Amino acid sequence: MVSPIHALLGDTDAFFSQLAEAMAAHGLPATLGPMDHLCYRAASNAEYVLLKERLAEHGRVLVEGMIGGRPIMTYALHRPLASPFGPVPCLELAAPKAGKAHHTGLEHGEMVVPSLPALLARYPHVPFNQKGMPDELTLALPPLQVKFHCQSLADTIATEIAEGLVVPVPEDYFAL
Repeated sequence: MVSPIHALLGDTDAFFSQLAEAMAAHGLPATLGPMDHLCYRAASNAEYVLLKERLAEHGRVLVEGMIGGRPIMTYALHRPLASPFGPVPCLELAAPKAGKAHHTGLEHGEMVVPSLPALLARYPHVPFNQKGMPDELTLALPPLQVKFHCQSLADTIATEIAEGLVVPVPEDYFAL
């Protein structure tokens, strides 16, 4: 039987397996650190609004804000998702970015590691994209990707809220 959240997101088990297998092909174990969230990219603003409401049944909203020119909402799931990376406690729902083609559906997972420089030093053969340094490394595993950072998304959100750094979604954003 398909769980209600899987009916919304798709096969998370297959997504996690594909990520773990692609990482293993680069010599990266699933045990590098906990996966703190995964990201689902909506195909349209209408899908984003629909999923935003339906996913609220499965988690507590941590924040919704503008990131990279489009809304992103993060949920702390009531029941973390089981994965080869351990329990995944959060879900990020991203609206589509105007004018940019992207993978729709489950798109990336993010892992918390103790040190990005240490990760680079230990795995020099892995083609990490370092443009997000010093805060983030990305490994493209087409059509998916995995990102690495040193602080959980929930902690980052708490800091951004406390420091007033969240950019609110304009009230008329979805009316455009």
